Amino acid sequence: MPIAQAVSTFTAKSAQCADLIASAHRVDAGGAALFPLLDREQITVAGFLNLFVAWEGFLESAFSHLMTGAPTLSGSQPVRYASPPSLEAAQQMLIGANRYFDFSNHELVRKMARLYFQNSYPFEPHLSAVATDLADLRTMRNASAHISTTTQRALEALAQRIFGAPQPSIALYTMLTRVDPRSATGNTVFAEASNKLLATAQLIAQG
Repeated sequence: MPIAQAVSTFTAKSAQCADLIASAHRVDAGGAALFPLLDREQITVAGFLNLFVAWEGFLESAFSHLMTGAPTLSGSQPVRYASPPSLEAAQQMLIGANRYFDFSNHELVRKMARLYFQNSYPFEPHLSAVATDLADLRTMRNASAHISTTTQRALEALAQRIFGAPQPSIALYTMLTRVDPRSATGNTVFAEASNKLLATAQLIAQG
């Protein structure tokens, strides 16, 4: 089943990202880090970026397969407003006249869900429920791709909202590896983000 494969692939890639970050933070018998700080920073940020790319891949796969008639895991058949004859045609419809479709922009994703599926099913209400989280992740994603005055200011504003106090000059690595005060289980910001994306993907796939 295509949707099962899409969510399975995303789950596996998410686990791979978490394992990569955990491996970068291994210590020796004396408690000393095996990797220097710069390596830990770069590996962690790359792991986060790979997680975000995997999420985008899940969305693209889910849209394309559902647009061409694939059922959800529950067996429900979304009511489609278009019936592209192939996955390639579905992808071209999403791209339209643009060079590509930006799956990192959750508002555009929600708009496409409204355009192509009755009641945006099965993407809603799940994307709306995590809209703020997705916007936050995009802020972090932008900071991982390039550092500028604009992205740093946005990252600092996000960090202040998460941690409840100003975080001047905070690095994305620092944010990702800190305990998220919103987490009921003491997860880091990275782990909390990963869990939310995985849960949302599963809900969309289930239908």
